Parts: sequence; C-alpha cells; structure tokens
Amino acid sequence: MPKFLLFLGALMVIAGCGAHQTPKPQAGDAPLRPGAVEEYFCASTDAGERPMLRILPNGLRVLIKQDNRFPLVAIRLYVHAGSSYEDPAQAGISHLLEHMVFKGTTRRGPGESAEDIEAVGGQVNAATSYDYTVFHTEIPSDQWTTGLDVITDMAFNAAISPKELASERKVVLSELERGEDDPGSRLFKTTTGMAWKGTPYAWPVIGYRNTVESLSSKDIIRYIDRLYQPQSMLLVIAGDVDPAHALEEARKACDSLDNDQVVDPAEPFALPQLDGPLVQVVPGKWNKVYLAAGFPIPGIGSAELPGLEALAQILGGDETSRLYRTLKYERKLVDDVSVYAMTLQRGGLLYVRAVLDADKVDDFMVALSRELSGLANAQFTDEEINRAKLNLSDSLFLSKETLEGVASKLGYFQMFEGGYDKEQAYLFGLSTVDAGELRRLAGAYVKPSQMTLAVLAPEHSNIEADGLGAAVASTWPESKQSPRTVPQAGTASTEEIDLADGSKVILLPDATLPYTGLSIFWTGGDGLLASSQQGLAELASRALTRGSKGRAATEIEDFLSDRAASLSASAGRETFRVSAKYPSRFSDDMLGLMQDILVQPTFDQEEVEIARSDQVAAIRRSLDRPWGLASRSIFPFLFNNAPYSYVHDGFEELVSQFGPGDIQGFWSRQRSRPFVLAACGQFDKDRLLAFARGLEKALAPKEPPYRAPTADYTSNRQRKISLPDRNQAHVLALFPVPGKDSGDTAGLELLRAALAGQSGLLFRDLRDRYGLGYSVTAFLWQTTRGGFMAFYIGTTPDKVDQSVEGFRNTAAMLGEKPLDAEEVSRAKNILAGEYYMDHQSLLSRSREAAALTAQGLSRQTSQKLIEQAKTLTPEQLRTLAQKYLDWSNVRLLQVLP
Repeated sequence: MPKFLLFLGALMVIAGCGAHQTPKPQAGDAPLRPGAVEEYFCASTDAGERPMLRILPNGLRVLIKQDNRFPLVAIRLYVHAGSSYEDPAQAGISHLLEHMVFKGTTRRGPGESAEDIEAVGGQVNAATSYDYTVFHTEIPSDQWTTGLDVITDMAFNAAISPKELASERKVVLSELERGEDDPGSRLFKTTTGMAWKGTPYAWPVIGYRNTVESLSSKDIIRYIDRLYQPQSMLLVIAGDVDPAHALEEARKACDSLDNDQVVDPAEPFALPQLDGPLVQVVPGKWNKVYLAAGFPIPGIGSAELPGLEALAQILGGDETSRLYRTLKYERKLVDDVSVYAMTLQRGGLLYVRAVLDADKVDDFMVALSRELSGLANAQFTDEEINRAKLNLSDSLFLSKETLEGVASKLGYFQMFEGGYDKEQAYLFGLSTVDAGELRRLAGAYVKPSQMTLAVLAPEHSNIEADGLGAAVASTWPESKQSPRTVPQAGTASTEEIDLADGSKVILLPDATLPYTGLSIFWTGGDGLLASSQQGLAELASRALTRGSKGRAATEIEDFLSDRAASLSASAGRETFRVSAKYPSRFSDDMLGLMQDILVQPTFDQEEVEIARSDQVAAIRRSLDRPWGLASRSIFPFLFNNAPYSYVHDGFEELVSQFGPGDIQGFWSRQRSRPFVLAACGQFDKDRLLAFARGLEKALAPKEPPYRAPTADYTSNRQRKISLPDRNQAHVLALFPVPGKDSGDTAGLELLRAALAGQSGLLFRDLRDRYGLGYSVTAFLWQTTRGGFMAFYIGTTPDKVDQSVEGFRNTAAMLGEKPLDAEEVSRAKNILAGEYYMDHQSLLSRSREAAALTAQGLSRQTSQKLIEQAKTLTPEQLRTLAQKYLDWSNVRLLQVLP
C-alpha cells in the first residue's frame, strides 16, 4: 500500500493491543534509469489470480483473494465508522464501541469472541481510525469459517451491556492516560488539533476523558444503528480458501442483514486557511524536545497524492532524504527527523517530526525554515525523484509478503480508492511525477501561513511559542538503475552447507516474490564485553554500516535507496547480526556492498560521533517513556552475571567515551568467530556460496563460538522507580526460568500462551473482570541458558496493589489446580498459529534459521517445541507452574508516576 498508510497504521487506536504485545558510483554501477521503476512494478503487481469482487443484495461488498502460500486466512471487515463520523459531544464513541464488541454479543459472552479464535490458533483484533473501523483476524485455514463467524458476530450483534460498559470505560480511560505519557502520541494530537480545528480530525480518535465518561450504552446503540449498515461495509478474505466456497460462506453470514438507514458518503473537508504559523509549546518532564510541523493537504482520492508522497519521501523518507542529510548528518542539529504525507479520507497533513536537544531548537527552526522556504524553486534531481518512486513502489509491492498485508492493501484500495485495481492508477500517477510537479505542490501546500508547530519541551528550557514563530517569520517570508534479470532460485529444497573454517550457509528457497532476505549471525554481542563497556556492542552495530573503505555513509545510503534495499546490523546479549533485504535482481550489488562493510569497515571518527549521538539520544528517550525505563531496568535488577545483567544500550556516561578504537577492538573480537549465513527467497545458489566462502576467507575466524554462562539471579525482590509527571504505573512480576536448551521450554511457552492474549487468563481476570488496566499480558524471554517469565500490566497508581494481588492469585491458581482441557487446547493452538503468522516474511525466516543454528540449536527448534507442547497435559503444566511461578521467588519491578 502507499507508504503513507504505514504511518496511518501507527495512528490507529487498537482495542486488543493491550493483550499482546529503524552513492558514489562504483565500477559496474549503472545509473537509475527513469521509467525502470514503473516498468518493473507495474508488471509485478498484477501477478497471480485476480481477486473476486461481489456485491451482495444488501450492498455489502465481498472481496476474496486466493493465496495458498501459507495454511492461513486473513479476514478483515471494514466499516465506514470512525471518529470523523462523530460529533464533539461523542468524541471517542467509535473507539469505545470497538472495545465493547469484545465484551459480548447476543451469541457470545464477554471475552468469548477472542476465546473462540485463539482456541483454534488464530488472532483477532479491531482498530479504529478517523474514517473507519476494521475488525480483523488471521486464522488457520482449516478453521477460517470460525473467524468469519466471530468477526461478523462482533460487528452485527454487539450486546453493549451497561455493566460491561462501566468496566470497559475504565480500561479506555487508562488507555487515554497511557497515550498522554507517550511523546509521539501527544505530539500528533496537538498538531492535528491545530491544523484541523473545527473538524472531527481535530480531536483524538480515543476521545477525551469527559466525553468518554458521558457515553451511555444507549448512545452506542444509536451510533451502531446509524452507521453499521451493510451498504457501508467491505469484507475481505485472503488466503488458503476456495473463492466460491468463501463467497457462499460470506453470503450465509451477511446476506440476511438489512439497511434501515442511508449513510451519506463522507465529503472532503475544505482545506483550512490557518493564518499561521500557529505554535503551541507544551512543557513537561521530558529529557528531549519533541517537535512536529504540520501542513494541511488534500485527502484520499486526490490526484496529487502520489506527488505529495514523493515530496515527503524526498524531504524526510529515509537517511538519503534532504532534511536528514542536512539537519542530522551535516549540521548535527537533531537526533532524528522524518516527513510523512498522512492522507485521510477527507483531508490530510504533511507531517514533519523531529527529536532534538533543547539548546539546538533555535538553530533547528532557522535551518528547517530555510529548507522548506526554498522548495517552491528547488532543483529536484532525477536521481532523487527516481529513488523516491522506487521506494514508494517497493513499499506497495512488499505488502504482498504476508496475508495480512494482502488483505490490508486490497481493503484500502477497494474501500477508499474505489476499486482494488486502483493500485495501478496510483503507480501510474507516481510515474508521472517530475520536478515541476514537486515544486508546484511545495508552493501550494508548504508555506508558513499554513504551518502548525507543536513542541513538547523540557521544563525550564525557556522555549517559547513567540520565539519559535518569530524564527519562522524572519527566515521564511511568504512570498537509475537499469532493469536486470531476476536470478532464479538455485535449488528447490532447503540446504545447510558447512564451510571450511566452521561457518555455515543455510539456503531457504521461496519463489513467491523476487526478493532475498539474508541474515548473518555471529555468537558474541554483549557477551564479549567487560562491565565498563556496556553499550559498546550496540554502538558497533550502529557504526558498522556507516562506512567502508569503498563508500562513505551517505554513499551507502544512496546505494541502498537506489535499489529499494535495506541493510542493518544489530547486537544482542549473546549474538551479533547483519541483515539485508533487496530485490533479487540487485544481488550482485548487495553482496558486494556487504563484503566491503564486513571486511573493511572504516569506523570514521565523524560517523562514530553520529552513531554515538544517536545512541545517547535513544537512551534519553527511553528515560522519557515509562516502558522504556522499565525495560532498561529489568536485567540489572534480575541478573547477577554478564551478559544478562548489562543494560544493553549502556549508560550515557559510558557510551559518550567510546571512540573508533573501542569499536574496532570489539569488531575484531566479534568477526573472529564463525558465522551462520541464511538466505530466504529467490537467489543464485552458486553466487551466495561464493560470497560466503570469500567472506569466511577474508574474516579468517580463529576463535570458537561464544557460549554464554548459565544465568545467575540476584536476591532482589522489589524495586520501585519514580518517573514524575506521568499518568500510568507499570508493574512487572518476574519469575526466573531456564534457557531455551531446557526441556521445560515447551511447557513454559504453553503457560505463556495460556496467560497472554485477549482470551488469556491475565487479560480475562485483571482487565475484563476487574478493569485494572488497559495493557495486560505475559511474555517469556529466554537466551540459551537463562530467562524469565513476566506478568505485565499498565494501570493507574491507585490500582497497583490490587494488580500485584491479581498477579499473585493467578500464579497460585496455576499451581493449585490443573487448567481445564479446553484452556490447554487453546494455548496449544495459539503456539502453532503464532509461528506461521510470525514467519511469513523472508527476513523473519532467514533470521530464525541463522540465529538458532549460530546458538547451537536445531533450525527446527520452534516446530519441535510446538510438537512437544501438543503432548503436554494440564497436570504437567500445573507441575511447571509450581516449579517456576512460585510467588516466594517473584521479583516485582514498578515504574510509578
């Protein structure tokens, strides 16, 4: 789907999320040829059978796409009912309804909708945006009709019990407060409130405390009666289904529904005339400045959308963008800066956001204003225009990698663009964008009189609205690559190949998409560090891809963007990895680049300073977020020994001292161990093997694989951390468990599955029954030789003690009596369903294979755990709960306002 939808997805308010869980030409480089992007992607996007579209007699549209790659089906039911359909007194009613559908229907009791889906290994959720609500599930294909039944039951038969509403209202208010604690959410709400004042886009999707508190069950029922009409709905079914059978089942589920009111189509809002710049500064207990500038733009359906998307991509879409290069890389004014074209059905916003230090705000505002003021007369090069087109097209094409992505893309184009085939119209519009069109769009929409500026500023920073507005006014007066043949997969089956010096290559062919996901894992990471070096492995991963002997950092960024490719490095507690994903036709280019970076990284002083600054900024941001502070604190609180006890990204005072020599020393130790390379997708087997052998020869591994020690746990029992000026408390109950190589891991995973999820024990008890918090879950963290099970809740400060008692009671119950057979069956199905859902992408599969093999585990470890879990009995789970979920051994970690 168009890239703006990725940003829009982050703005949607999701009911069930509380339950779960970043060139200099070389020999052989050809220039990016204008038109190559359009030829490739327009040819590619029609691959496969066309979807089936049918309109039922009641006007409900059914869109079916058969896709047999995975034994899964994705179902999405869209309704034209979001916050833009509300009046001010009902702000938040769409989102509150989305919560209430999980609290019972005329056929199912509270929580039973999620239970029915999760019992067969599926996942179900719902989300509310400005212009629509969507109910969605991903479910094993042999049970997909259960998913259809649950989704339609939730949408058409919600019970809206006053008693359940009183309980769920508390959960929504807790969610609202949680959003106030998040800088990104608060920043966006402030920006849209100024830009679209006087329209429903001005208020947050979740609403306000006073409106949510005033809504009654009768209000919600009237809202359903007004908007939940079949004529305003779209049902999308994508996956391993027979289209004719799917259509028949859709008719059974939906054909009897009648329209009893007419829903008028949403009309676009008139573009606001702001008389800006409008500036709002919100002081608070922040460590950083969070800043956003917004410019109203037209909504979905506008012929200008492809051009606005391209303009946003060129300005701030990635590390090759103009603002990133100028404001971060060259002038070092920001930690991060990005630009999005957020386009909704009735209007949109060109959204510039940045994170920076308070003492750089004045210089940043002058620099940003100068950059934006020159766009109407800017010289946009063919290279940057074609790069933007390639990356926008690539994001649309890659949505097909997963079934959820297929269903989401089809649903968007059908629901809002007037037909699933409008994808081609978008791509054609993108192909026609040129420098003149970009200048025209910038002149029309990016101007100071249409600018809103929202700033979250640290207290006592002396950042004032008048000063920022004056800075804008004084500075800004208004006045290719040629196509190549895609190599075919070199083999039809998985292969594991040993190299000469202990390294391995794993080949996982998949001809579905002309892409390659490639991962290289080493053992080591934090395990190679002394205590005084905490954060160094993370810094090395940030610096590694920022320059080689053959290319500077900016040249690498251009090289990747010109090929719609990604390259990243990441350090873990006992591993280090480098991953890449790219169109397979660029394999030679990408393997050459990776060879340069891994063998001859430069760790240039200036680039190290940038990476170090980014890491320090990330540390400060984590200290601004309650969950970030909690997650940093878990490991030194729980573990005695390295590497488990380390704070992975380190401490500011340590990281600030690391230089190129420190990073080079770490990389020399890391690269001296054998690696495991795994490739998934379309690739040339012989070329990959030649690359791997050449890499092993160049790196010359001499050290054995790193093997982490057995985890040693502290005697700490409780820690309370204060984070002032926040609304929510975050509580973790931590239980030490053995590592992945333990025979108990399958049972621990099964216990986690029984506890987590919307139908899980914790969610049903602490959230549904007692309304203690919005976000409630359990998770299991393991390395090879240590780990922990965690119960987590985000709640209000007055409910912390009650939440802890709820955790205690749940742990006691699990040890006192066996779970019933139905509960255990649900957990087993969840494990199997999660595995397929989490391993659809090429990169996820290559990472899993490389990581497990590098750590000395079987590539089939996950599948074996699922099979082992299937054999476990309720009594065996009770024994495991007694062994590990012992409250006398619990560690309590709390972050309190």
